[in-house]
Amino acid sequence: MTAVDATLSPNRQSGRRRRSVVRVMQTWISLLCLLPALACGQDVIARGAEAFGKSCATGYCHGPQGGSGSTAPRLAARGFTEEYISQTVRRGIPGTRMPAFEAVIPRAELIAVIAYVESLNGITPSMPPARDTEKKLPQEAADGRELFFDSVRGFNRCATCHEVDHRGTPVAAPILKIPADVAALRQIATPEIETASADGESFPALVISKGKNQMKLYDLTAPPPVLRTFPSGSVTLKQGGNWRHSGVIAAYSDQELGAILAYLRAVTGP
Repeated sequence: MTAVDATLSPNRQSGRRRRSVVRVMQTWISLLCLLPALACGQDVIARGAEAFGKSCATGYCHGPQGGSGSTAPRLAARGFTEEYISQTVRRGIPGTRMPAFEAVIPRAELIAVIAYVESLNGITPSMPPARDTEKKLPQEAADGRELFFDSVRGFNRCATCHEVDHRGTPVAAPILKIPADVAALRQIATPEIETASADGESFPALVISKGKNQMKLYDLTAPPPVLRTFPSGSVTLKQGGNWRHSGVIAAYSDQELGAILAYLRAVTGP
């Protein structure tokens, strides 16, 4: 090898330096682009932790920070996969007190809760929540929408049993007739609610289906309603009972119920 072959020309040396500088710049640019995503991921987890504390860690469900609660198991450090967490939060677990949240809370909040539970199992959230697109409503109706789906109330909110504008859980039949005023809303009759007796217990129930082999009903003992399945003939039903719609909405003030009625009129018509 000659001296000329072993030594880079000035042009080749300059080209190598430029390529090295470009690679360093690309690395820094990649890191700078990643930082907002990491920060956003932490924001999502923080939002999910807040929503979890209001809707899931309620004393009678899961415990704080994903610990075990009075009726629900521990969620932290269980080795759950992303798919399992997402499906369980979205669709619930039939036959248990774990409800489906996909149609109950806003999409951004749903994704945040999923991200938080993932973080409890050592999983880094892969994407930030999508922005919600909501209809523009008059102020009172917009306030009513917030109250209808209010996660701060936990399961003591309208959306626990009612679906409106493609959100909420359709336990009850669709709302076709809006009450004339707050007094009428509080006094709504519920003749479809019966008293069921099975396995030595009695509870208020909303029957969903009666088949040849099984009966499906919602147990309304406490919110949220629990979908239960019994063998046909094992349940005795009696008309009436102590369950009242007025008791479920008792936590709402007249002003709040007025706003909810304004929301219902705005999205479902008179």
